[in-house]
Amino acid sequence: MGPDPALEWPFTLDVPALVASGWRPVPFREFIVKVHSRCDLSCDYCYMFEMADQSWRGQPKRMSTDTAEMTAKRIGEHARAHGLSDVTLILHGGEPLFAGESLIWSLVEATRKAAGPEVNVGVRIQTNGVGLNDAYLRLFDELDVRVGVSLDGDQEAHDQHRRFASGRGSYAAVAEGLLRLRQPQFMHLYGGLLCTIDLRNDPIATYEALLAFGPPAIDFLLPHGTWDTPPPGRTGEVIATPYADWLVAVFDRWYGAPHASVRLFEEIIRLTLTGESVSEGVGLAPSTLVVIETDGSIEQLDSLKAAYDGATATGLHVTRDALDAALLLPSTAARQIGVRALATQCQSCDIHQVCGGGLYTHRYRSGSGFANPSVYCPDLMRLIAHISSVAKADLSARKRGAPW
Repeated sequence: MGPDPALEWPFTLDVPALVASGWRPVPFREFIVKVHSRCDLSCDYCYMFEMADQSWRGQPKRMSTDTAEMTAKRIGEHARAHGLSDVTLILHGGEPLFAGESLIWSLVEATRKAAGPEVNVGVRIQTNGVGLNDAYLRLFDELDVRVGVSLDGDQEAHDQHRRFASGRGSYAAVAEGLLRLRQPQFMHLYGGLLCTIDLRNDPIATYEALLAFGPPAIDFLLPHGTWDTPPPGRTGEVIATPYADWLVAVFDRWYGAPHASVRLFEEIIRLTLTGESVSEGVGLAPSTLVVIETDGSIEQLDSLKAAYDGATATGLHVTRDALDAALLLPSTAARQIGVRALATQCQSCDIHQVCGGGLYTHRYRSGSGFANPSVYCPDLMRLIAHISSVAKADLSARKRGAPW
């Protein structure tokens, strides 16, 4: 048996001492609700089904109506208790379209009712796109739900990983779903594309393939991994920067002609120039995200399932616990206390305010928990250095009145 995660950081974090020193948790604003725990694809890199935590096997396939009602109640009471004017409900899975139109409608309507007229409840759904039909799009239009779709590039790139259990690729079905989404009557619902990076795929060809679907935004996702189970191409302490090299190529193409918002690039530029961030992937802004599973369990950031079995568990449940109960957990506080959560070597790094230690999940190493640099540390350092130098040079040229 390996080290006991319960004895690793952040579970050694003294939250009462933090509170006594004046720290206060930031309320949740993003609520990821797992309306269905199964999927029609068998993506080989999926953190939900293919990595360390296999708790999905014990989850009910579909969230019950009663659990959805209680989830809505908890979100509403949290928003009202903290005087929030805006929150975001994110429908997730598994594959959330499996939940059915009735459950989705009920959950969205119940959440808005529970939050009351003073709280704007924005709703997003993240889908693999396979089941995206006109009936769903009409529902999303009625409910004002923004739709994000996972797409890894052109057909060859996408079908390397995102396949049905039979082995058949899903690109054709996803492309059909995206064409439906891009119909004039539904285009306003289009939230963007999520692309998981595969180093074997040409970065520019991948970017161009995504642009072909006219997304308003693109999120590039680093494959989830930890120091114990490194992502492809990242082994040990090697200082090579394959992911940065891939992303720098895309950045240079994007910066010259930004046809879509790319959150990672924009966040690094914002942090470099203003010090402000709104994303958990980089920067030191407190995390305001909580997950509710199909059985009503209140859980941590779902990508933590890549770290170890039980990494997302809190022991809390919507039927008996308010969401405030999760705010004072060490695992929540660790994602809200900024620089104090970083490893010692990160705190002394010149770019720690921009990097923020990278995504919390990617810091895990058995024995020391999450008190480590990101497994992507060399990549983050190179990517941030490149983007920062370009942005600063551009800003300097503008101040001089030079053409840019």
